[in-house]
Order: sequence, then structure tokens, then C-alpha cells
Amino acid sequence: MENTETSCMRLVVAGQEYLAVDLPALCKDKRNRLPVVLRLLMENVARNMQGAEKEAALAALLAWTDTGSSEAEIAFQPGRVLMHDTTSTPALVDLAAMRSTLAEAGVDPSVLNASLPVDVSVDHSLAVEAFARKDAPELNMAFEIRRNAERYSFLRWASKVLRGVRIHPPGTGIMHTINLEQLATVVAVEEGDGARWLVPDMMIGTDSHTPMVNGIGVLGWGVGGLEAQTVMFGMPTMLRIPDVVGVRLTGALRPGVLATDLALTVTQRLRAIGVSGEFVEFFGPGVSMLTAGERSVVANMAPEYGATTGFFPVDGHTLDYLRQTGRTAAHIERVETYSRAAGLWFDPAAEPTYTRAIHIELDAIDMHIAGPRRPQDLLGFGDSASALASLGFQPKTADAQMPRYPVAIAAITSCTNTSDPRLLIAAGLVARKARALGLKAPAWVKTSLGPGSAAAAAYLARAGLTEDLSAVGFNIVGYGCTTCIGNSGPLPQAIQKAVARGAVHPVAVLSGNRNFPGRVHPDLDLGFLMSPPLVIAFALAGDAERDLRVDPVQVTASGKKIYLRDLWPSREEIDAALMQSQDPSDYPRAFAMATANPLWHELAAPDAELYPWNPASTALRRPPFADLSEGSMLGRYSAFPLLVVEDDITTDHISPASAIPKDSLVADFLVASGDDRDDLNVFASRRGNWEVMVRAAFHSKTLKNLLAPGAPVAHTLHVPSGEVVPLWEAAQRYRASGDSVVLVAGERYGTGSSRDWAAKGQRLLGIRAVLANSFERIHRSNLIGMGVLPLRMPAGMTPATLDLQPGDRIEIDAQPEGIHPRGAIGVALHRLDGRAEHFNAVVAVETQLEVDLLRAGGVIPSTLRKMMEKHGTAADRAI
Repeated sequence: MENTETSCMRLVVAGQEYLAVDLPALCKDKRNRLPVVLRLLMENVARNMQGAEKEAALAALLAWTDTGSSEAEIAFQPGRVLMHDTTSTPALVDLAAMRSTLAEAGVDPSVLNASLPVDVSVDHSLAVEAFARKDAPELNMAFEIRRNAERYSFLRWASKVLRGVRIHPPGTGIMHTINLEQLATVVAVEEGDGARWLVPDMMIGTDSHTPMVNGIGVLGWGVGGLEAQTVMFGMPTMLRIPDVVGVRLTGALRPGVLATDLALTVTQRLRAIGVSGEFVEFFGPGVSMLTAGERSVVANMAPEYGATTGFFPVDGHTLDYLRQTGRTAAHIERVETYSRAAGLWFDPAAEPTYTRAIHIELDAIDMHIAGPRRPQDLLGFGDSASALASLGFQPKTADAQMPRYPVAIAAITSCTNTSDPRLLIAAGLVARKARALGLKAPAWVKTSLGPGSAAAAAYLARAGLTEDLSAVGFNIVGYGCTTCIGNSGPLPQAIQKAVARGAVHPVAVLSGNRNFPGRVHPDLDLGFLMSPPLVIAFALAGDAERDLRVDPVQVTASGKKIYLRDLWPSREEIDAALMQSQDPSDYPRAFAMATANPLWHELAAPDAELYPWNPASTALRRPPFADLSEGSMLGRYSAFPLLVVEDDITTDHISPASAIPKDSLVADFLVASGDDRDDLNVFASRRGNWEVMVRAAFHSKTLKNLLAPGAPVAHTLHVPSGEVVPLWEAAQRYRASGDSVVLVAGERYGTGSSRDWAAKGQRLLGIRAVLANSFERIHRSNLIGMGVLPLRMPAGMTPATLDLQPGDRIEIDAQPEGIHPRGAIGVALHRLDGRAEHFNAVVAVETQLEVDLLRAGGVIPSTLRKMMEKHGTAADRAI
């Protein structure tokens, strides 16, 4: 808070005086025209940038309203970073490795430290091994701790040695739910210039669903782990002033329609207009008809609709949420006083300027599901049958017990739809009615309930719904991401056997945010997203082809047909149960109890400044890219395509998180290293070991490699030899012969989770550039963070039209001095028959900082060199 160039205002809250940036004065006469997200960026610029650069950035923000767009760059300085265990592990492994590298160069390793608060939620490793039993949480927790003990010990070391790193143990909940319920202040208090300042709570997170906190007026978004590292080390994140898409909401949701239905509708509408990285802000009178919990459901799915944010400004519903989750009266008064004074309080009649805008009438929304392979593929809740029928699956043999599309997994999972109590209460009421009618899920359905935090257990019990959920198989299995992130555990034996006979094509139904093939389970390529109460209804039906608009959910033993209308709760029933369930003290109390997890605190952890690497470990290995010898991959070169892939290649395709198949090459490598083939855990648990993760790159059954269409999983054609070999082996052969490699892809390359190993794996495979039709924002950033050049091909050029054949080579003129934000570089395609085709590709780089990172070879080489320049000897600085 040293910046005294900007005018300030004085505010008094509960007898305490505070200073704050005078944001209305900065906005001048454009205050009402600026989207709220840009007002927040303006406040951040005013506090953190200096001199002429600050004045230019403020002027550019004000000028934005004239065109609804800008090419100007600003430096954004978040107040905190949020990570989860499987993104923090590789980031902290990088940091530990960099400390080792600095120490070997004679530099004090403690100079490399986090410079702002970092919260790590251990939420991505809980697997659904035990389910449909009351002791499932304890059994799954014990299983999780045993499987991940070495990695968790490393995280405990990090929290001991690294300044400002705080670990939230297993059982405390999902990071985004914790953020809403515990960490977010909405308005924070900072000390500076001998005074106390009120500032907006602004943050970044290493998970694409970080925008969930936008639902309560906190500006935050997901970044890759590599971008987060730059922020952890004290550097701002540079961004082009974003385009902002406005979503005008009018009316109110009809009875029976839930926040999930709105979120799925928003996802479909925004994907349809091609949102790709813009900030999204909700405005209009319909916003006032949504609770903070409902808003957070919609905000959570920002990455699914292609946006960086899904922002709802602060209003009375925000204050209600803070009250309901146990915040103090003084805290709530501070939020209201500051938000009103700073011009950040929501006005339902406001009509800011937006780059473009759409209109959604809330009262026109119906009950929905989405799928069976993408979250933007919106369907009516009874349309699963027609969607599946179009796939044309024909069983090889009939199964007398199961339908051809059985519900194999029915999971109330994910922060998306378990953080809003209203949705879990609605699910509990469906369960209550089903229990009263004697309904149970068929034996082939694996049921689970994984709420976002332990507070859910308290309010469900107070509403009297715990036993009802248990009676239909939806016992709580623990508090973590579980099925949503691929930790669904094994499929039921009956499903496995029926699949082996070719009798069925199993389907998942879940309340999560993604249904990409293989994400929920490596053997499931079909999934439907839906609200928690609909998950229970489909679980009871057991048949994904059931049209619940007209078909019965079940027929009782007495022959009575039970329809969805017989189970669905009214708005009044939900309201009454919700009122009965609420106690604000649940939230801090449940969080404190979960934080005291004895299994976590009993784990031994080293406390030396340098982490003691174990070269035999299959969980944690010092990565080769955290070395002073690493450098830029730019230059002019002729390359073989290592892979050629089509549209919608997700980060799950590139770097899977789900269970490691027992019969895979990755499993063979782990078994050869001493691991048990029957207890290999999930890919995500191995992100601290580069040897495993590079072999896991592109390990997906559903990935089609156009260079070698019939190749086994994670194999490609090594062109010089004509052999189809594992990708890792092909990469090694190319490297040994001095040949460069690139990757060619279609639209939306890297959609999905913000996993940095999707980029790290490509770097270790030697991929120097990725040529694609378009990139998802976070993966593009991660590629740059690893020094891999992202290039957009010209309009009309696709992997199919390129028709790359074995022996074709791609020449790229990517000299460091020729790389500029959104600039053009020359590419030549040299065909095996001697023909040459030339075109210009656009450098998918947004800021000068990203250019600098590419020239340095990525975040890690850049950081190491800066540390050597600052803290090394004269000889060191010459490196």
C-alpha cells in the first residue's frame, strides 16, 4: 500500500477508520458505463502500479467504454493464491527443485519463497472406494491417507518451510466451497502507510473453477500452476484489458427449476456465441432474484462456457450469504459500507457498456441435463434417450437384468452443485419421498454423495434428511472432488462383466461440471450433467435412456408406477427444509473439526530448508526442467509432427487425472519401480514424478491421432523408422537424432482443467510449438509458461485440410526477436514429394511478459535467472 499518488477516501466502520482508493473519482463520469469487473481492475491498478505506466493503464480502462475493447496491458496483483493438492504438488515440487538448484549454485535457497498468502486445499485425492454405507467417509479417508502419505508429507514440509503457505487437510472440503465459506472476505483489510486500508478481495486459483467465488462478488479466476508461480514469487500477472460479455437476466426461475438448470443454459448460450477467454458479468433485474448460492453455481461453470470470469456484483444477497456462513457483524458491515462507497454495489437497473451482450429470461428456463460428452450440449431433462439413441449402440448379447445404457455411476459430486444448500436439500427431499415409497437404486448403480464441505453433514442432519439419503444409497463418502475429478473408484462388478460381454454401454450421471469421455472413469465415455435431485431420480431409474417426462422412475413391487412428479419437491417444501437446516455456527465449527484431522497431523514431515529427494520414489522426483541449463525453445527449425489431433482435445486427454489402468505402459513402469499393480492410485497422484507424467501424456482411449489412426493408446508413428511406438519412446528417438517435433490440433485445444502437467508433458516430449485453430485460455498460458510456442493457424485451415502424411515436415520461423503479441510468423509445410506450402500463423501470445517468458524458456528458467542475478555472485550472474 505504498502508492500515495491516487486520491483516497476515508470510511468509518464500527468506530474504526479506514482508507480506500477513491474509485468513483477515478471512474469520473464513466462510473456507470464501466462494467463492475473493470472497476475492480481499475482499483487494483491504482493501488499497485506506479508512475506513467499506472496513468496509462487507468486512461486505457476509462477509454474502454468508447469501443468495448482494448489492446492495452495492465499489471494485476492478486491478494492471495488458492491451489489444490494435485496442482500445488507439481508447483511446490518445482519450487523445491529450484531451491535445490540455487543451493547447488551457492545461493541461499530460502530466498525463494512465496511473497503472498497461498492456501492449499487437499481435495483432489479422495476416491470413492467405499459407498452406500455409513462409515464410508472414515474408510475412504484412511484409504486416501495411506495411498498418498509420501505426497502429503511433502505438502506438510512445504507448509513448514515456505513462508505464507497454508495447507487445509483432507476432509476440510473442496477448495472452491472452502473459498466461499471460509477464505473469501469480499472486502479485505490491509496495513500500509501507517493506516488500515479497505481493498476488494481479489485472487487467483490454480483450478479453472476458481470463478465460483465470483458468485459473492470476489473477482478471481483460474490460472495455470505456472502462472501462479510467477505471482507467488512477487510478480504481477499481466493481462490485456479484457473484453467483457454482459449477460442480462430478467424474470425469475419457475418452481421446480434449479440453479443447475440456469448454469447449463448459460453454458450453452455463451458457447454458442463463441466466448473464449472474455470476462463475463451478469446484470439486469433477474440477478436480484438469485441467491448468492445460486449465483455461485452459475459462476462456477465459467470455464465450461469459455469465460475467464462469471461475475456477480455485491448486493444484499451477498451479505445474507456471509451471515449464513458465520461471518461477524463487523465483517458484514465493512463489506456493505465499502461496496456502496466505492461504487461496487449492484444496481439492478444499471446498463453498463459491454463488448457484447446476451439476454436470458429466467422464467423461460426449464429443467435440463447436458451431455453425453460435453457440458455445452444442452438437453431437456427427458432427452437423454434421444441423445443416446443417436449413438447407435447395438449390444452383442442381451442382458436380462440391465438396460443397454445402464446408469453405472450416479454421483452427487463437485463444488458446482453441492456448495448451494438449496440443491442438496432438494436432493434430500427427493430421497425422502423415494424412501417412503420403498424405492432403491438397482444393484448395478454406484451411488455417492460428496459435498463441498463438512458443514453439509450438519445442515442435512438438522433438516432430517441424512437417513433418507442413506436409504436410497446416497451416503456421504467424504468431502472432496471425488467423481467429478475422476476419483470415482472401481465400477460395480455387474457393470464390468456386462461390458466385457458387450451387453451394455454404461453411463454416468453426475452433478459435476464436466462429462468429457474418460474424465469420470477411464472406462466411461458417456455422462450427463444434472442437478443433485435429478441424479437421485436417474439412479433410482438405473436406465439412462429413461424419459423421465413421461416414463415412470420405477414401478413398485405392487405394480404402482412412480413418476418424477411424485418425487419432486415444491419450492415451499425446499424453503421449509432449508429454514429448518440453517445454523451459521455450522460452518466455522465443521471447518475447525475437519482441520484437526488426526491422520493428517500424525504424518511425519521433514523440516530442512531443502527437500530430501528420494531417487527411488515413484511419487516425487526432482524435475529436469528446474535447472539452470534449461532455455528457450524458440528459433528457426524444421519439425516432424509428433501428434496430429482434432477438435476439443481436453487437458484430460493430454494429461489424465483418473485411475491408472493396470494394463497400461504407465502401470508397467510403476510396477518395474516396485509398486503394486493392484494399488496404483490415479494419474493425478503422480504429478510430483516427471518420469510417470511424461509417460502418461496423451494417455486417453478416446484420443484419435490422425498421424497413426490405429495406434494403441499413447502411441504415435516415429516417421524415420516407420514404427508405431510409445510417445515417450518416439520423443526420445527424435531427440537423439537432433530432430524437432511439433503438435497440430483443431479447435479449443486444451479445454478443461487447469493442469500444468498438460503443458509440462509436452515440454518433456520436446514439442517446440503447437499449431491449433484455437486454444483454451489457461492451457495457452501454461504452454507459454513451459516455453512452448502456441500458434493459431489461418481461418479455414484445419488438421483435416492439412492432410499431413508421414514424412511431411513443418518449418517454423520462430526467432526470438520475431515473436510479438498477436504477431504473425512464417510457417512452411514441406511435403514428402517435394512440394512446399507457405502460410502465416498468429502467435497466440497476449502480453509482453508472455513474450519474455518464451524467450527465457518459461517461468522456471526465467525465475532461476532472476534469482541468480539478484542473489548470486558475479560469476553466478554470468550464467
